[in-house]
Amino acid sequence: MSAAATLAGPWRGLSRAVWILVVARAVNRIGAFTLPFLGVVLVVEFGASLGEAGLILAVFGAATVPSRLLGGQLADRLGRRRTIVLGLTSCAVAQAWIALSSTLWSVVLATVLLGLAFEIYEPPSQATIADVTEPADRPAAYGLLGAAMAAAGVLAGLLAAAVSHWDLRWLFVADAITCLACAVLVAVALPADVRRDGGQTPPVAVWRDRRLLLLLAGGTVFATIYMQVIIGLPLTLLEQGLPESGTGFILAVSAASLILAQRFLRVQSLDDFRSIAIGYGLLAAGLVVTAFAQNMTVFLLATVLWSVGELFLLTRYLTQASGLAPGHGRGRYLAVFGLSWGIATTVAPLTVTQLLQYAGPEGLWLSSAAAAVTLAVLQPWFRRRLAPAGP
Repeated sequence: MSAAATLAGPWRGLSRAVWILVVARAVNRIGAFTLPFLGVVLVVEFGASLGEAGLILAVFGAATVPSRLLGGQLADRLGRRRTIVLGLTSCAVAQAWIALSSTLWSVVLATVLLGLAFEIYEPPSQATIADVTEPADRPAAYGLLGAAMAAAGVLAGLLAAAVSHWDLRWLFVADAITCLACAVLVAVALPADVRRDGGQTPPVAVWRDRRLLLLLAGGTVFATIYMQVIIGLPLTLLEQGLPESGTGFILAVSAASLILAQRFLRVQSLDDFRSIAIGYGLLAAGLVVTAFAQNMTVFLLATVLWSVGELFLLTRYLTQASGLAPGHGRGRYLAVFGLSWGIATTVAPLTVTQLLQYAGPEGLWLSSAAAAVTLAVLQPWFRRRLAPAGP
């Protein structure tokens, strides 16, 4: 067996379209480190209070909800490739606007536009992977996407740490450039969309699928915890008097931990529910350590724990959601499931800023850890409820 085949491991035999999409998203990921810094930019560059920053980020999160639904509709009707290109290009415009803003009102409008564009490309990206893989191969395919995003995240974190020493607005310039590069790669290399006759798609009763709605509920809690980490860590470092560049190093360590964990842990051998339970346990441990961290060394130790937990969690939710969907409605199913991220991005800025203000870092991270432990304990119940109906 060749060295390349050995390195590929469980990813051998995946479709060319999967690899193209993974490479494109990795290019985008190299510059996609702006969201953790957006709250800091609002406070440091534009003079917003902590409460105002939380409200603006919540508005951004609310705007991602229609963005995700629009992405799902366009993915099934307009086509996967066209929708991905549209979403990425729109994100680039919004990022550039933020970088060029000179007033708080301007950056608020740009942030709303970014929210409206932010999730458009996610449903078609996830649906494309499901379209070209068999159900048994989807954990590996989504795992490949996660590994590539993590590898790019190492560069993203280091780049963020370097650029943040100059002017935080350059982070948004870099993200706009990588969004455009990703859009070009998708437009040139991904197979052309196949339109249905008359552009019509069969109706799908997405909101009547109780299993999907239950999965959406569990995924929303997970996404909220995840977004609290993304938004809350930079603000926690600020509260502890640690440098802004520390966020970049945390992102790099998180990505490196994901890569190493993918290489050495046999995550694919676990079923979805057992993997999710383990993931929540590791996530909770990392959040407890974060609650009492006061220096970068301890923060980085916590990062390793919650990052490995993320490996056990994220791809499993995508695998479950795509498995519930009929082929012609996969974009819409994944869009509805993806609302968990829009809800989380709306709620997390408010919970983070309020808990930091009134309960401190300990209150924020210990309450998040408690939610993670609760979800770990509930996984046998989820297994029974999400089981397919008998004949």
